Amino acid sequence: MRYNPHKHHRRSIRLKGYDYAQPGWYFITICTQNRVMIFGDVVDGKMTLNPAGRVVEKLWQEITIHYPDVYLDQFIVMPNHIHGIIHIIDNQKCVGVQNFEPLCQSQKTNQFQKIIPRSIGAIIRGFKTGVTKWYRKNTEIHIVWQRNYYEQIIRDENDLYRIRQYIIKNSKKWRDDIYF
Repeated sequence: MRYNPHKHHRRSIRLKGYDYAQPGWYFITICTQNRVMIFGDVVDGKMTLNPAGRVVEKLWQEITIHYPDVYLDQFIVMPNHIHGIIHIIDNQKCVGVQNFEPLCQSQKTNQFQKIIPRSIGAIIRGFKTGVTKWYRKNTEIHIVWQRNYYEQIIRDENDLYRIRQYIIKNSKKWRDDIYF
């Protein structure tokens, strides 16, 4: 379907003007389509991954192969979403999966603008694509992820500590999780 600015009113949830390719810490949450539980189950407060969940975990860890100047911090696969902390250390020498990104049309200017390579968006896009390809090859599921993802720029050590604790305790608090 072609982009029609009169029908498609997409608003970005990203911080306007922020460079998501610059070094920094980012808290990422990616949810499955319709929050369907396809990665495993939480039993007695402990996440048990199914084979697909193990693939998701493996592909997350492989991000550093494609982006050597990225450090992966705390991470968890939940039944219908993932949480992870990505630290972009230095993107000057980084060689990503893609050397270019597809063009997207800006709503405001009606001109094409390039999405930044080796940014958080490019990293997440590559990860989601890898998982989706595996699902399409090995299961009947063809739409794995909801559109987009949630991110939070981690601004200081207190944020980093709080978010790490949230991820660590996520399976124990599964029944209270907003993504359940």
